[in-house]
Amino acid sequence: MRRFFAGAAAVLLATVAAVFAFGPPAQAATGFTVSAGKLYDANGNEFIMRGVNHAHTWYANQTSSFADVKALGANTVRVVLSSGDRWTRNSAADVSNVIGLCKTNRLICVLEVHDTTGYGEQSGAITLDRAVDYWLSIASALNGQEAYVIVNIGNEPYGNQNYSSWATDTANAIRRLRTGGIAHTIMVDAPNWGQDWSFTMRDNAPTVFNADPARNTVFSIHMYGVFDTAAEISDYLGRFRTRGLPIVVGEFGHYHSDGDPDEDAILAYTRANGIGWLGWSWSGNSGGVEYLDMATNFNPNQLTSWGQRLFNGANGIRQTAREASVFGGTPPPTTPPPTTPPPTTPPPTTPPPTTPPPGAGCTATYSITGQWQGGFQGDVRVTAGSSAITGWTVRWTFANGQSVSQSWNATVTSSGSAVTARNVDYNGRLGAGAGTTFGFIGAWTTTNPTPILTCTAS
Repeated sequence: MRRFFAGAAAVLLATVAAVFAFGPPAQAATGFTVSAGKLYDANGNEFIMRGVNHAHTWYANQTSSFADVKALGANTVRVVLSSGDRWTRNSAADVSNVIGLCKTNRLICVLEVHDTTGYGEQSGAITLDRAVDYWLSIASALNGQEAYVIVNIGNEPYGNQNYSSWATDTANAIRRLRTGGIAHTIMVDAPNWGQDWSFTMRDNAPTVFNADPARNTVFSIHMYGVFDTAAEISDYLGRFRTRGLPIVVGEFGHYHSDGDPDEDAILAYTRANGIGWLGWSWSGNSGGVEYLDMATNFNPNQLTSWGQRLFNGANGIRQTAREASVFGGTPPPTTPPPTTPPPTTPPPTTPPPTTPPPGAGCTATYSITGQWQGGFQGDVRVTAGSSAITGWTVRWTFANGQSVSQSWNATVTSSGSAVTARNVDYNGRLGAGAGTTFGFIGAWTTTNPTPILTCTAS
């Protein structure tokens, strides 16, 4: 996944943002509501999500997972569903059953359509408009459940390409849902495989929020390798807080093939600032990201190190989760029920993993992410080999007179056609197989071929 921390649009003035964030709703909600950047349940009490993602659509027989995550202290579960375009469709009856399981176990239910994942880059991914078709087709399962259910329109609805229409498409999807009678709080995911390295969601959030006639939309950022420092985490989330816009961390992990997210910073900052989160994921990961399982084979008595961290660690679920007040009464027992064996067919992973390069040292890959007459934007990904590294240097030689004029996330120098890029202080240390990205603006004249890169680790 790519990062781009330079040239982003300027943050809107707080006074202008306030008009967007606090404008009077044109349509009353019947369940969860949003006010001044915070989420409130149907009783008017602030609700902060503390929960996990559960891959229901690929493990539909794992119905005991709802009780298991509740017994470990969660107050929310984000449930993977399919529209039927890429995986087996979850019918209205199945969705009703899922909602019933959430309510029985006193969990708030965030429902998401996964078929949108990586649209514009991932083969077979569907549009947000197509996801809205699905939601409207199962409206019978959703209507009347506004106090218990949040509708997450589509998971990671764009990859790292062709995402410029995210704001327009998301606003239109929200309007269609409202016109179709969906009165729930709506959650929207960021583009760039959910990580918004382009700041497309961040900079367009006020406009998208204002497009909702109910002013009842929550933004969701997914934090993997792009968010590998505390500064990046606090800056991103803090900009939503400053503008009074609701934000949650809809997915995050303790590690990923695209880098090493700072989970401690995520947990500390969200606790200090009342921001909700949902870790990825309960169990069933495959394709090289099995380390994101919180429980081995869906067994709550066999928590992985990631599961122990999220449920029982500092600022984790045990310490910070509070049950939604709409359930009232006495909480259910905390003894987890037995689980059934998982099916043998592995699900796809989210986001799609990359394969770490063999050997020690590091490798670097070069791509042109945008080009115009006389100029272009370049992107270089550095990946550690089989051993951790403490620093890196990437070198290449331009063959046709190209040059670098501006860079970010690296110190870039040139001597004639030879270019040298060295890590900066916050992205030199990489674990085995982990990666980071830097970018630059360049100039070209006749042709702009891709150079050959060498990477040296220290």
